[in-house]
Amino acid sequence: MTTAPKSGRKMIRVVIAEDQVLILGALAALLEIEGDIAVVARARDGQEALAAVLAHKPDVFITDIEMPHLSGLDVAAELKRQRTGTRVIIVTTFARAGYLRRALDAGASGYLLKDSPAEKLADAVRRVHQGLRVIDPELATEAWSEPDPLTDRERQVLRLAGEGTASGEIAEQLRLSEGTVRNYLSEAISKLGANNRVDAARIARAKGWL
Repeated sequence: MTTAPKSGRKMIRVVIAEDQVLILGALAALLEIEGDIAVVARARDGQEALAAVLAHKPDVFITDIEMPHLSGLDVAAELKRQRTGTRVIIVTTFARAGYLRRALDAGASGYLLKDSPAEKLADAVRRVHQGLRVIDPELATEAWSEPDPLTDRERQVLRLAGEGTASGEIAEQLRLSEGTVRNYLSEAISKLGANNRVDAARIARAKGWL
């Protein structure tokens, strides 16, 4: 769904991604009542979101973290890689320092929780559009107090293992040898001080590293 900018004003063009339809509609409705913000597209999964941003080239992209196909962090990282210039705001339920740190590493300029006051979202869009960062100070401080020890590949392997995927299937999905998968899992288990792969996935997820 698209909304045309009001004539005579320089609008901040926004794309919103959220897999829960009610929340997606609520976020769009909240922004569409603002006189200087235009919601040009909405998406309900990561692939749709990436396509919408590349097609519409918005000023700001607002996204949840957990979505089908690609996560909001995956989309943010790809936009950063492609140097689109679109600024990213993460709006999520995850008040975990690990997620915030990964969001910042992916190039996000804002990180808001879904239980934040409604007026904060429009204000965040304006501030991020101006080149500023909008992040809860307490959460930002916590994000750098305990570094994420996992590499991207260890995270990929551990995420699949935590979902119950066997080593052979993980190897096939990621195009690795089964021995390499076992090495990645062993490294992750060791770094997290876990008892096994399930325990390691639980610890990493609780920290926001997965």
